[in-house]
Amino acid sequence: MNPGQIMSIIATALVCGGAFAQEGNVTVPPLYFREDWREIPAETPVTQAHVLNPDLRLTVHGTGAAMVKKSHHDQPLDDPYYIWSGQCEGMWVVTLEKEGHLADLTMGHIEWRTKNFDRILYIVLGLDDGTWLVTARGTGETPGWHEYSIDIATMGWRSLNIDTVNAGDPVESPDLSRVRAVGFTDLERGGQSAACSRLDWIEVYGRDVTSQ
Repeated sequence: MNPGQIMSIIATALVCGGAFAQEGNVTVPPLYFREDWREIPAETPVTQAHVLNPDLRLTVHGTGAAMVKKSHHDQPLDDPYYIWSGQCEGMWVVTLEKEGHLADLTMGHIEWRTKNFDRILYIVLGLDDGTWLVTARGTGETPGWHEYSIDIATMGWRSLNIDTVNAGDPVESPDLSRVRAVGFTDLERGGQSAACSRLDWIEVYGRDVTSQ
């Protein structure tokens, strides 16, 4: 089976915002940030002007960066404002950074809403020491928009060259206690509507460790 047709749904404990909460023996971290994208006209490439959360800084990496689009259509009426990779002529990564802050994602969660065709979407983390990581597993193809809750500790990791957006060797038990940037990629060039990733919104749950 084509890997892009595999749906990898990661079941996790229910995530809630605010202070730390207990779900049985699981500690649920607070919401670190959420991004929904501004409801302004579609544009290629996506820019900082499309970021709704005023605390976040957007960076687009890779040879395909110039064609990452913030998309939206008037029809259907419930079409969201989302990031689209279909026109990317090279590899790409979109990252968001909470300026002046670091997150401990050791027990972190990521929630996102995506719609992928023939693609798997992976989490990308930029650590405070300059290391870049990409998950070994991701969320795959769906016939419509689908929400995922991802337990970061279960994902497995590979090194990532952020300039070429090439995944490298496995990284065993990386230290995720000081994460500067969180992002996503499908590690593929765009294939128009038939082979692309779409991301509506993303929530990152983790502990702010900026002052530590």
